[in-house]
Amino acid sequence: MDFDFIIVGAGSAGCVLANRLSADGRYQVALFEAGGKDSYPWIHIPVGYFKTMGNPATDWCYRTEPDPGLNGRAINWPRGKVLGGSSSINGLLYVRGQPQDFDQWRQLGNVGWSWDDVMPLFRRAENWEGAPSAVRGTGGPLNVSEGRLTRPVIDAWVDAAEGLGYKRNDDYNGEDQEGVGHFQMTMRNGRRCSSATAFLKPARGRSNLHIFTGAKTLGLIMEGRRAAGIRVRQGDRVIEARARCEVVLSAGSLGSPHIMMLSGIGAASELAAHGIEVVQDLAGVGKNLQDHLQARPVYKTTQSTINSETRHPLQYVGIALEYALKRSGPMAMAASLGTAFLKTRPELETPDIQFHLQPFSADKPGEGTHSFSAFTASVLQLRPESTGHLQLTSSSPDDYVAIHPNYLATKTDCDTMVAGVRIARAVCAADPVRSMITEEYAPGPAVDDGDDDAILEWVRNTATTIYHPTGTCKMGTDKMAVVDPRLRVHGIEGLRVADASIMPVITSGNTNAPAIMIGEKASEMILEDAL
Repeated sequence: MDFDFIIVGAGSAGCVLANRLSADGRYQVALFEAGGKDSYPWIHIPVGYFKTMGNPATDWCYRTEPDPGLNGRAINWPRGKVLGGSSSINGLLYVRGQPQDFDQWRQLGNVGWSWDDVMPLFRRAENWEGAPSAVRGTGGPLNVSEGRLTRPVIDAWVDAAEGLGYKRNDDYNGEDQEGVGHFQMTMRNGRRCSSATAFLKPARGRSNLHIFTGAKTLGLIMEGRRAAGIRVRQGDRVIEARARCEVVLSAGSLGSPHIMMLSGIGAASELAAHGIEVVQDLAGVGKNLQDHLQARPVYKTTQSTINSETRHPLQYVGIALEYALKRSGPMAMAASLGTAFLKTRPELETPDIQFHLQPFSADKPGEGTHSFSAFTASVLQLRPESTGHLQLTSSSPDDYVAIHPNYLATKTDCDTMVAGVRIARAVCAADPVRSMITEEYAPGPAVDDGDDDAILEWVRNTATTIYHPTGTCKMGTDKMAVVDPRLRVHGIEGLRVADASIMPVITSGNTNAPAIMIGEKASEMILEDAL
């Protein structure tokens, strides 16, 4: 099979690429997705992340290696394995990041990636339903809505934070991220608006776009230092697909570097250890891994929450009816309702922590909720200094890479998480939310607020990912960079990477929105270079 462009991975960026590259009909475009079609009903119901994460039909079900920063704990790392990728199983939260994030990318030598460069791409992608703004877009494929659902205890937390002096911000995706408010969501009429829904569905009827599902890429077809195509397993057959112009890896921060390493592109010594012939010695492949780690303070409350509303079968019937009739209620809920982007130290230029306020609680995300009514004030560090890496475990594409997140490896990271927990506690001790709380369930009274070591130990023992792996094929010009500012793999012809793995530094917030922007940017550059 021959095509002009081959895209590997139908995730947040890959679906954008498929749409944009096939738009004018000039090029034959193939999109290969290892997962299945997005026909599972729970994908499209906002609260369906409870059914899709951890489900092998829709989730790769990765798991990290035991991590020293988590006191030797290994944790689950869900990643989408379906059309739409992780945008089909995530919490629907739409966060661009801070303008300073992209200006930093530019300062690192990545021409064309400053805030002024990428802001128009965010605007082009989105259909913002909120108040008009010079930096917000309308008419784009991706629907972004304001939160329609409210919960008294979440609203009270936001009010309490404002009462402590943190400013209210009704649009953290504008020019200034700082403040407290409510999340924006990739949702349309009470249904998930994944990248597949937004970008792939409108393009599916194009005769020049060929979509393959259940098609796992085993490796690149290399002709010298040129990527000529891919080898794909679909069912019980292995096929070759060749690209007349380019192959674009959009398989995510775990998938894209894995495919490259299997194909002989990576650190030479690591490839040789598994008997893989070295095509290009690129030390940075699989390195520079960054993620957001969340600590999850939990508070018992007198208010009704998802915990108390899902105890009995009749309650489920009522919830289902409300969603069926009104596209509202708990089934229309994103993973979090309230948010805050705050500074742990006044001298900081921009916020360094983010809150996810959730009207439910559980001992572990994805498990059943607690038997008591409670809410969670999850807090994470926006720009961790710690970086981890991926490690090849064999030369087989069926063996997962070993994931070493290396959380909490610097003093700044530890101090920031401790400060974030303290801020969560301070807000919960302030009116009006204080009067709604009956008990701090976690960390709990045994963890003294004045004891840094005790708070940090609680974080190490309980914190988990919030599902934002990035950086493993980082963009740049230094010796550890994998792609150049036009996303071309250093030393290889005909191969680009376009997904969150190219981030030189993780963005300040949830990563779906910037991954979609990366898809827009890559499409623009690929079409420019094809002329």
